[in-house]
Amino acid sequence: MVRAFIGLGSNLGDRQALLEEALRRLDADPSVTVKAVSVFRETEPVGVVDQPRFLNAAAAVETTLEPRELLDRLLAVELALGRDRSGERWGPRTVDLDLLLFGDLVVDEPGLTVPHPRLHERRFVLEPLLELDPALALPDGRLLGDLLGTGEPGS
Repeated sequence: MVRAFIGLGSNLGDRQALLEEALRRLDADPSVTVKAVSVFRETEPVGVVDQPRFLNAAAAVETTLEPRELLDRLLAVELALGRDRSGERWGPRTVDLDLLLFGDLVVDEPGLTVPHPRLHERRFVLEPLLELDPALALPDGRLLGDLLGTGEPGS
């Protein structure tokens, strides 16, 4: 089993219900166990700012999957919950599930970068991760708590 961290976000529809359903669907997968979920936080959008506010959280999971397989599961849950990836990047979405960390692995391949490439820049990611594990570090040893001062607010 590997411990991984998933970022969750939504700014369309019943945001909390969508995020809770995404967590239920992940936990229903026999190869993924949701171990903990942070508090849901309302945040301002980043990138495309003319859109509804986000509800964001993070989840700690244990999985027997490889990183690409877990990402495929996340994308399948997004699709099942109405995520349309044909729109504007960083635009409105029913649900957004990001693979933030996967154990101590570093992965850089087409369509999959772990740790998430913007994790260290975003307060809306760092705060819920630190809530789940205050001693959490990146694979390079940098503590996420030390990065929090450099994060930008918003979603």
